[in-house]
Amino acid sequence: MNVSHLLDQLLVATVFSLLGLVILGLVWLVLVKVLPFSLRKEFEDDQNTALGVVLGCLILGISIIIAAAIHG
Repeated sequence: MNVSHLLDQLLVATVFSLLGLVILGLVWLVLVKVLPFSLRKEFEDDQNTALGVVLGCLILGISIIIAAAIHG
């Protein structure tokens, strides 16, 4: 395996990773704007564990979709 080929693959993986993180961040911002309640208040003040589990699953699902789209 050539070193330049390895560096090319590393660059592509880095670019796609950053792209995936940007898309995930945009999804989070859309969630914050769309939901009719404050996520910060629900997490910090009300200690809403169920909301945390649901949003964690949602983020995991979005991440899997992004990874599948990037992988091809």
